[in-house]
Amino acid sequence: MARNTQLAFLLMAGVSLTASQAYAGSFMLREQSTIGLGQGFAGVAAGSAGLSSMYWNPATMTFVPGWQSEWVLNGIFPQSDIKPYSVGGITRDWPSTGDIGQDSFLAAGYTSYQVNDRLWIGLATNTPFGLVTKNPFNAPGQVYARTSKVVSFDINPNIAYKVTDWLSVGVGFQAMYFKTRLSQAISPAPNAPNATLRGDSWGYGFTAGVTLTPMEGTVIGIGYRSSVKQDLEGNLRTPLGRTGVKADLELPDQLTIGITQTVTPDLTLSAGFEWTKWSTFGIIPVIATSGPATGRQVTTLPFKYDDGYFVSVGGEYAWSPELTLRAGLGYEWSPISDFNRDLRLPDSDRIHASIGLGYKINNKLSVDLAYSHLFTVNGDIKLNARNPHYVGLPYFAKTDSSVDIVSASLTYRWDDPGEPNQPGIFK
Repeated sequence: MARNTQLAFLLMAGVSLTASQAYAGSFMLREQSTIGLGQGFAGVAAGSAGLSSMYWNPATMTFVPGWQSEWVLNGIFPQSDIKPYSVGGITRDWPSTGDIGQDSFLAAGYTSYQVNDRLWIGLATNTPFGLVTKNPFNAPGQVYARTSKVVSFDINPNIAYKVTDWLSVGVGFQAMYFKTRLSQAISPAPNAPNATLRGDSWGYGFTAGVTLTPMEGTVIGIGYRSSVKQDLEGNLRTPLGRTGVKADLELPDQLTIGITQTVTPDLTLSAGFEWTKWSTFGIIPVIATSGPATGRQVTTLPFKYDDGYFVSVGGEYAWSPELTLRAGLGYEWSPISDFNRDLRLPDSDRIHASIGLGYKINNKLSVDLAYSHLFTVNGDIKLNARNPHYVGLPYFAKTDSSVDIVSASLTYRWDDPGEPNQPGIFK
């Protein structure tokens, strides 16, 4: 049993070492659950995503009997084009960038173990933040961005306790690795060399949550993921040489609220709300740690983000004892607007439309599939004196973006299943 436990946890951790284009607001990644994706992430804090709901709310583990593991793999296929336009003769109608988004894969893993009728322990491994964009070489906006990459990996052990038949609580610990590489041209001249900023660090935080079952068939969940401070250390490379640097940034905390309602024995409806405190990202100084500029600011990371919000509705229908159908719809308010949009991440508000299904192969193994299309409310890039990213070269453009996401997961129960889970909780 111990050997199987170690194998399950290692498999779960191993599939999560993946970077991705960012498809929640800014460079946060919401794609942590196939079941959740199929319902537009509605009700995930209340357990609608099954075992993977522990990402948003560790208390939801008490809805998962026995010893179970879930492995999730997402394929993310973005399209993002930037088309410059002229404003008062200041800029010209330069060619578009073409697609700057990079196809990628995002994985997550979960395991929970029911110690007794009150206590659960679990482990989640995820990539909460990620970004990969690549602008063309010698593009007119090369002084603002060439290549941008963010990679993260989060190890999240959890514990949950069923206080009463209607109340469960949970807490977890986060150990997160974060790495970034940002490059841009040092001038608008053709074939201008790069300035490249690199840094990485480990940061720590926590998760917490509660679920309430006020009546049979109704579940309310509230989940919280704390901010994680990252004290990045790395270097800044330019044609003049390499300088050691550091930058302190605080990744945002997140509050998720969900509700699920069993309408009939076969139909469950869900709704969700999410708030992400991106306003903690202001203008982050980058300080030299070596060379003649030691202790002084050598550049900045100018974000000036607003908070992000997401709402969704969805549900699932048990077509048969083996087959479950899902659908969901969501709307997201991005922390990025015309005020602070740039060429690294031309993000904007978006609509999420999702479908999914689950199939129970036997009483130990099930498979889930989901597809989501993100319709972006296109916005403008306005790099002028009011934009925090402005470096003296005006640049105006329209963005045209969309995203297709496909997801698959396997859920396996390691122990022998007993009686069906308690009524009012997801099958």
